[in-house]
Amino acid sequence: MRRLIITADDFGSSPAVNRAVARAARAGVLSAASLMVGGAHAAEAVEIAKSLPSLAVGLHLVLTDGTATLPAAQLPGLVEAGGRFRHGMVYDAFRYALSPRLRAEAQREIRAQFLAFRATGLPLDHVNAHKHFHLHPLLLRLVLDTGREFGLGAVRVPAEPWGFVARCGPAALAHRVLLAPWLVHLRRELARRGIAHNDWVYGLSGSGRFDAALMKRVLAQLPSGVTEIYVHPSERAADGAGHASPADLAALLSTEVGDLIGALGVRACGFSEPA
Repeated sequence: MRRLIITADDFGSSPAVNRAVARAARAGVLSAASLMVGGAHAAEAVEIAKSLPSLAVGLHLVLTDGTATLPAAQLPGLVEAGGRFRHGMVYDAFRYALSPRLRAEAQREIRAQFLAFRATGLPLDHVNAHKHFHLHPLLLRLVLDTGREFGLGAVRVPAEPWGFVARCGPAALAHRVLLAPWLVHLRRELARRGIAHNDWVYGLSGSGRFDAALMKRVLAQLPSGVTEIYVHPSERAADGAGHASPADLAALLSTEVGDLIGALGVRACGFSEPA
């Protein structure tokens, strides 16, 4: 059996991204979106989501390369005076491992983002993290422990199929190899806690350039199980949180892509929605 989820990340990061999500959802291909609750245009995104009951919305936790939800004074070790996270992922990964104080700050920020999502009134379809920082074992534990209070039922597993990655080149393959042990840990923890997840994902190797040709190539080799394709649609290039792309939007609006999904006999849905 095959089940397909097509998700737009960085919802709420800019008006161009919000408009793209709305257009793609109304076109019928986009089935889910991951909301940045601390995004500058999150309120607009929430209103759009409420006008699109078929769009499954989840929480896109931001713990790097973005702005925190809590005031900077409450997160002195994590953010700068303006509220942006202070360092890059690799450096912060070691800092979280070494500092209980920073983990406590991260837990406060994670809970604040869950609370902000609850305040929208939207059902929580899924959770993932910006740049997939939830792969960090210590952050994963904080996300899962906190999410239990908020009805967390599904989490993205960012595992692209090996065959697809191998055809994307040596850099993509090396990245997949580096992620492998963390993906094993993530799957094990989700299974232990009874949290739903996708089997496969497409989007890492094509971030910011998931055009119609790539979308059709992925759909033509859609594996069995639950597959998530995540994209970064926007009406303007680089207008969003880093990978915003008009090419991704064009892929979602392509009639050829829609026809191919129909021919496969699958319907794009959310994590919580039956296929």
